[in-house]
Amino acid sequence: MKLLNYTFAVTLLVMAPAKMWAQAAPADTLTLSLGECVEIALQDNPTIKVADLEVKRMDYSKKEVLANLYPSIDFSVAYQRSIELQTLSMNMGGQSTKIKMGSDNMWNMGFTAAMPIVNPTLWKSISMSKTQIESALESARSSRLDMVNNVNKAYYALLLANASRDVIKQNYDIAKLNADIYQKQFEQGTASEYDVLRSSVQVTNIEPELLQADIAIRQCELQLKVLMGMDSEVAIRPNISLEQMRSDMFGYTSSLNRSLADNTSLRSIDIQTKLAKQNETLKKFAWIPTIGISYNMNWNSLSNGNALKNQDFNPYSTVGVSLSVPIFSGGSKYYSLKQAQVQTKELALQRENLVSALNMQVDLAIDNINKQVRQIEASEQGMNQAAKAYQIMQKSFEIGAASYLNLRDSELANTSARLAYLQSIYNYLVSSSELDLLLGKETGFSTQTTR
Repeated sequence: MKLLNYTFAVTLLVMAPAKMWAQAAPADTLTLSLGECVEIALQDNPTIKVADLEVKRMDYSKKEVLANLYPSIDFSVAYQRSIELQTLSMNMGGQSTKIKMGSDNMWNMGFTAAMPIVNPTLWKSISMSKTQIESALESARSSRLDMVNNVNKAYYALLLANASRDVIKQNYDIAKLNADIYQKQFEQGTASEYDVLRSSVQVTNIEPELLQADIAIRQCELQLKVLMGMDSEVAIRPNISLEQMRSDMFGYTSSLNRSLADNTSLRSIDIQTKLAKQNETLKKFAWIPTIGISYNMNWNSLSNGNALKNQDFNPYSTVGVSLSVPIFSGGSKYYSLKQAQVQTKELALQRENLVSALNMQVDLAIDNINKQVRQIEASEQGMNQAAKAYQIMQKSFEIGAASYLNLRDSELANTSARLAYLQSIYNYLVSSSELDLLLGKETGFSTQTTR
């Protein structure tokens, strides 16, 4: 009867689903899917907020350039007090005469307005500011893609930590059950003290692994909360297990569009190339004459004595057109244009090299994912074989055909096989997320496998 009870208990422990070993979530635990974690991170993470503010800053910069097309109006007031009046010497009839000229006080105030009529450099600067906004938008998009990938990996790491703890907890419960059975048998005289000590040591050896698993879960949870911009005191829990995600994984690469059109590095260098070509045009426009108009409305007053009394302001106004023709600048404009042309050629070569490197990375990533699919299948088969071997060894141990050491080796092999299976699923998920980042997929496999 004792042997039957032992067999029934161990079988239940081995065959029980992993979620039975998960710690009960506190009442205030926040259960989140992967999609919800990504959404929270994109809303609350400071890095994303900084990227959005940078886009807003570039928009203000564009409006600043546009403002130069409108008239600029200034008001000025100037006061001048004469310390010593100017002296004019005149020779009249052979006699030298000196005359003091000027006034003690001189006031001048008025409005000045100016507006460009023909200014190609300014016009080109406006189009360049639009391209700079595109660059800021792409930078913000890159930050979002990086954030999605980081949240994906942190979420998968938390799933792996939870699943690994479940496996270790199951191994710990089996070891504890063995120790309790041997203790009872020892008390009844059917087991030796050596068996009791050996089974107790097994329990003690697993306890640090269980503690380390708890620490790993805490670290993964904190990392995920940092990415989400959440308070560290808030408890979160995934709404899915690592093994449950396996059903949605396969077939990812078969339907994959491996176009690099959305790769953020490639899009960024294309925007930089566009900006460099616009800069070339801007340098050429430096040789084109500019035309502007201006209008002045002023009042002045000249007086002696008190500067605040007896002032008589007289108005005068002018309107003018100015033409500025660049003729010679020592070659600075020419060499500035040459620099811009060289920069454009550099970006073209960099793009060519980047495309080759990205294609190679995509090929390697797809190849690794396909290999990881086979690894999952192989590790699953190994896990099933290890479980079956453990059941056989358990029966052999029950009838005395195997030693306790053989049983313990079988338990360890079973545990290692299950951990390897979980690790292979995690590796596949992380590699898929990395490939999504490489291809610039804003919504892909990594954000669709949530429930």
